[in-house]
Amino acid sequence: MILTDVLSRLVEMDTDLLLAINGWRAEWADYFMYAFSGRWIWVPMYAAIFYVIVRNFHWKVAIGCAIAVALTITFADQMGATVIRPLVCRPRPANLENPISGLVQIVNGYRGGRYGFPSCHAANTFGLTFFVFYLFRNRALNWFIMAWPS
Repeated sequence: MILTDVLSRLVEMDTDLLLAINGWRAEWADYFMYAFSGRWIWVPMYAAIFYVIVRNFHWKVAIGCAIAVALTITFADQMGATVIRPLVCRPRPANLENPISGLVQIVNGYRGGRYGFPSCHAANTFGLTFFVFYLFRNRALNWFIMAWPS
């Protein structure tokens, strides 16, 4: 019972926070979030990470790292999308099946997929983050790379 109460309260707090932020109706934030949630905006960042790997390691190690990053991201993405989401079945806030969908401002008509928990964007980003974190062990880079997905 206690766990159910805690989880219910967390969901309630998450909904309240979403509606508060979404309710700002800040046009600049809509454009910013829409642009930075796209796939192609992050290509320069990924290219920079790969460049740093190539510059710091032998080419065979760099290729191994690229394969390991691809596998890490694939694993994180598939665990979230095909294993956890169907078990949890938590609809996205903008999904018409969600009771709060009428309260959520929709940007550019995009509502996303059916389920939104867990976030595959977040899982993929943290997978890459921890890979780079443990690969380089550079304090300045680690602070930057840990702040990036947060």
